[in-house]
Amino acid sequence: MKKSLLALALMGVFSVAHAQSSVTIYGTLDAGVSRRTDTDLTAVGKRDNNKLGFRGVEDLGSGLKALFQLEIRYEPDTGVIESTVRPLFQGQSRVGLQGDFGTVRLGRGLTAFQETSTAYEPWSGMPAVAGYQTDLQVAGYTSDPLSVAGNSLNRFSNAVFYNSPVIGGIFQLNVTVATKEANGNPVIIGRGTAAAPQFPANTMAKTNPYSVSATVTQGPFSAYGAYERNAVETKLWSVGASFKATKDLKLMGSYQRQDQDNSVPINPITKAWLVGANYNVGAGLIRAGIGRKTPDNVLNSAAIAKTKQFSLGYDYNLSPRTYLYVDGTRKKITPATTFNFYSVGIHHNF
Repeated sequence: MKKSLLALALMGVFSVAHAQSSVTIYGTLDAGVSRRTDTDLTAVGKRDNNKLGFRGVEDLGSGLKALFQLEIRYEPDTGVIESTVRPLFQGQSRVGLQGDFGTVRLGRGLTAFQETSTAYEPWSGMPAVAGYQTDLQVAGYTSDPLSVAGNSLNRFSNAVFYNSPVIGGIFQLNVTVATKEANGNPVIIGRGTAAAPQFPANTMAKTNPYSVSATVTQGPFSAYGAYERNAVETKLWSVGASFKATKDLKLMGSYQRQDQDNSVPINPITKAWLVGANYNVGAGLIRAGIGRKTPDNVLNSAAIAKTKQFSLGYDYNLSPRTYLYVDGTRKKITPATTFNFYSVGIHHNF
């Protein structure tokens, strides 16, 4: 009898613990065949980042939760970890607490600006060649210049991340602050010389990099504003908005300005804009966008490249987790490069 009561008690404790905490395994597998017209290469590649993730939450009581997220990134055509210089948990590795005060996490992840802006871009921030987030929506900017060559351009490592609650159902504030830790950067000459570079290898930042974004959502309308300063004190600000014109049509656009005056001796300003749309048609989604990136004084210097891009894409949903896609883009980088890029592939979430 005592053994039976003990077994029931243990089962009860286990059930409570199980109900109060959970771990989810999730991921994305995206692969496609692409063709770029200014090369002879036909390749198997990707439209989206491929990832394997682990997300967990534990209920601590009184409205407080502990949470973590780890995300591995890999290449679909070879199965290797995404870029051999990148960390194992390239996507993110964060742990924190969530409560009435909002969410606080520590580790590595997308900056406040980079995470917010993806909702205002027609390819939802995917690194597709047809998309805009990795170039035009950031005006050529990188969030992490003092890291190893080939590392991700849109994340902070060694950082604290804060997301406020959604205040009044319409407003949210997001803040990311990184430490000054050295992260293995190669030599950056900047305003120095080859003999005396402005940023020697493995440089510690002089000031803390930080990123701030705010969003306002009211009915079909949403807007954001963001400001970020990276480890070499390059500054970027960006504003954007979206409007759900109908149940099926979402319009969006953004404008951004990068200021590299601290590390670039001439033509430090780059401006960019984009407008785009998503339109649901039955089981499909049409993506479209047009944009331009213009470095400072481009009209007075043939050596400075400006970028024009027009893209069109289509997704066909086979299920809630799987879709086929086709993308096409025309990109002109003056004065010398113009190419068309086409891809077709399959995307699966699990």
